[in-house]
Amino acid sequence: MVVIQLEYQGDLHCQAVHGPSGTILTTDAPKDNHGRGESFSPTDLVATALGSCILSVMGITARALKVDLAGTTATVEKEMVNAPIRRIQRLSVKIHVPHQVSEAHRQTLEKAAHTCPVHQSLHPDVQKPIEFTWG
Repeated sequence: MVVIQLEYQGDLHCQAVHGPSGTILTTDAPKDNHGRGESFSPTDLVATALGSCILSVMGITARALKVDLAGTTATVEKEMVNAPIRRIQRLSVKIHVPHQVSEAHRQTLEKAAHTCPVHQSLHPDVQKPIEFTWG
């Protein structure tokens, strides 16, 4: 179990402390929802979590396959919807692997990406397509 301590600091800013490491991050509400957009918003962190989870799970799989994924990037585009309630509508993920990888390893790595815990934990109404480019 991991504990994360959060404190509301006023003016729509929060500070979170990661228990195991002591790392601190801050959040702010986005400009389109009463904030100043001075840091990641909570929904930005969901998008960040998805991208970093996909890369991490692919990295674990690549290590087992003895495939080098160094330099692989993820870009996540977050789209919100306001009706009937404000929520994340779509998280489009683009993964770019700069290396040549065999077709068998590509399939294994793409399957791994879709099994990341964040991807699996998001509500089914959230669209979460993943697009890959290789080499």
